[in-house]
Amino acid sequence: MATSGTTTFNLDFDDIIEEAYERCGLESRTGYDMRTARRSLNLMFLEWANRGLNLWTIEQRSLALVAGTAQYDLPADTVNILSAVVRTGSGSTQQDITLDRISQNEYLHTPDKLTQSRPSQYFLQRTSTPVLFIYPAADTSDSYTFQYYAVRRIQDVGDFTNTADAVFRFLPALVAGLAYHLALKKSPDRITVLKQLYEEEFLRAAMEDRDTASVYLTPEISVGG
Repeated sequence: MATSGTTTFNLDFDDIIEEAYERCGLESRTGYDMRTARRSLNLMFLEWANRGLNLWTIEQRSLALVAGTAQYDLPADTVNILSAVVRTGSGSTQQDITLDRISQNEYLHTPDKLTQSRPSQYFLQRTSTPVLFIYPAADTSDSYTFQYYAVRRIQDVGDFTNTADAVFRFLPALVAGLAYHLALKKSPDRITVLKQLYEEEFLRAAMEDRDTASVYLTPEISVGG
């Protein structure tokens, strides 16, 4: 028996919304039905950001540092920074040096924030427009680039013909989650079962959506005198 030979199945938001309404025992009949579903989807994407790390939202980004400048506005879709290095030089002579992340309190109590040298620390102020603080500020002895892995926001729904800004592994959780959120508004008798299904689907996807690289732990053993 022949198989399709393809692995490209996906759903646009029209199909996701239709499937979610069907799970609620309903049909989407009006423009408002579509708008309220889109609103629920956008709110659910924000909820997913609060649930933990979504690997497909991690992007490597770079920022050219300016001599004497310690504060930089980051893109508004930046949720957090996972790790960062300062890159010196370029091509075959470039070198990446790890930066230490410090807290707001540590940065506040840094005595001389006007010091200029090779950057060694950074603080991320997680406001609506994230602000990056570098310490020390870059000097003029070399060109420095702030290389970092950023967690970005999941993109909004937009047009109903769009597909979701999520990997295929999360499609079952996406449909189940929307069905649950719609049940809260339109099918109260199905809330319990749809919530349970949503949590199960999300847990399965989240458990799979993780880094599978090996981790080695080496105990530090000291012998007291």
